[in-house]
Amino acid sequence: MLGKLNRTLLALTGLVLLAAGLAVLVGGLDLQRRWGFTMPDEWPFDGPKDVLLSTSERTRYRNEDWWWPTVIAALGVVVVGALWRLLAQLRSRRLRQVFVDSGDGAGAVLRGRALEDIVIAEAEALDGVERARVALTGKRDAPRACIVLALAPYAEPGRVLDGLHFDVLESARTSAGLAALPAEARLRAVSHRAARVM
Repeated sequence: MLGKLNRTLLALTGLVLLAAGLAVLVGGLDLQRRWGFTMPDEWPFDGPKDVLLSTSERTRYRNEDWWWPTVIAALGVVVVGALWRLLAQLRSRRLRQVFVDSGDGAGAVLRGRALEDIVIAEAEALDGVERARVALTGKRDAPRACIVLALAPYAEPGRVLDGLHFDVLESARTSAGLAALPAEARLRAVSHRAARVM
């Protein structure tokens, strides 16, 4: 969700800046002198000596009672929005704790990093897996696993996924007492140098 919002805001900002830049560029080309072409009367720029904002346009609303509160409020919204986006980017999405139902009504808390380390160790023990990375996301009582596996050249992806699903994730789910442990696995091939034959 955060990635889609980032891309949308970036695309809109880019389109606005592109449109403004093209308007200034076309207005500053002096098309009348070069090609005998005149721009419409509504066009905001009409020559290379034109300015973006004239003195009258810049000072038109200064003496109005609503001007400065509006400017300050708009800038405040921009600053708060920028800070919110920055904090959202910096905030870790990793799950720090997993709630374990102990059956006595009290429950227990398991460190998310500990469960990640167990899944990593068991995934790397699978035949054909050279390295594994695991990140737990979601809620304390409903975690999700994001797994990246680096596969050796001889690995069989189907067999690796079966081992991950039926052995590694099932073991982690039952040991943590979770009803379910949904996972997203990404498989990557490990590049190796070609062996030299003397």
